[in-house]
Amino acid sequence: MSRHATIPAPSRSWHDFLIEHAQVLSITVFFVLCCLLFSILSPFFLMPDNLLNVLRQMAPLLVTAVGMTFVITTGGIDLSVGSIVALTNAVCALALQAGLPWPLATVLVLILGGIVGLAQGWFVSYQKIPAFIVTLAGLSILRGIALLLTKGYSIPIDEPSAAPLLAIGRGWIFGFPIPAILAIVILAIGAFVLRETKYGRYVTAVGANAEAARRVGIPSARILTSVFVLTGITSALAGLLIAGRLGSGSSNAAEGFELDVIAAVVLGGTSLLGGTGTILGTVLGALTIGVIGNGLILVHTSPFLVQIVTGAIILLAIWLNTRIFGRLSAGRKG
Repeated sequence: MSRHATIPAPSRSWHDFLIEHAQVLSITVFFVLCCLLFSILSPFFLMPDNLLNVLRQMAPLLVTAVGMTFVITTGGIDLSVGSIVALTNAVCALALQAGLPWPLATVLVLILGGIVGLAQGWFVSYQKIPAFIVTLAGLSILRGIALLLTKGYSIPIDEPSAAPLLAIGRGWIFGFPIPAILAIVILAIGAFVLRETKYGRYVTAVGANAEAARRVGIPSARILTSVFVLTGITSALAGLLIAGRLGSGSSNAAEGFELDVIAAVVLGGTSLLGGTGTILGTVLGALTIGVIGNGLILVHTSPFLVQIVTGAIILLAIWLNTRIFGRLSAGRKG
């Protein structure tokens, strides 16, 4: 062998993999550490009943986070999801109280969510109003409509006529909560669509560069509108789950919900700048928020601290998103 022969450089595939999936890996590590911490601090944390309860309670957030992942992947944001949940939750209860069969009331609520998303998407896509402004206005308007419809009161749902809907929110199958099963199905569909379909690739392309996507023939405006429709429908489904679980509709439902949804999506590695989205990361982000909330309660911490921790996580996630991982990604591309 020649003395000048060189040893081939080791493969950088693992290095590239770690950089490419740094955000998902980081939230995975953080999620595991949170579970370990709370399992040490509370003997009740790892009990099956408690873990299943966390999944049941997180189901509405997980469902809504699927739609939010698509919106943020396009570079947008939807601040109105909590208000959509409240409106559809209240409308569902009012429709059932008025004597509508529960299947018809369910379809009505999902259509309402889609229409709200379509209206907001039209303003964002075709009128070029920033998504932040449009959905901030929607946050106020939709919550106000819910208050107007309910007069501020909780609307009870009659159990005999709406038993199947209540079962969707409260029921169990083979020892597993139905809301969690439904959330897993929606998450699987969302992951498949985002990663494996032409529509998912279009969503990512629009988020990466909307003008370039338009020039190569991608209907950017329609894609951008469609993701808000998707968020409206998933928020409406979350409203139905909450109505079924609580057995009532209320204009006060899901207050602050939008912060948890956005935090879950951003924590999971979906870029606020658009062009990158991951449903798996969203799941881990949502479960992390759920574990933190549940764990803090089990160790008898003030419930107000949960809001402080969630806010701090959002700030940290945004900082990591725009600084550290952005530079890592730029370095990899360079």
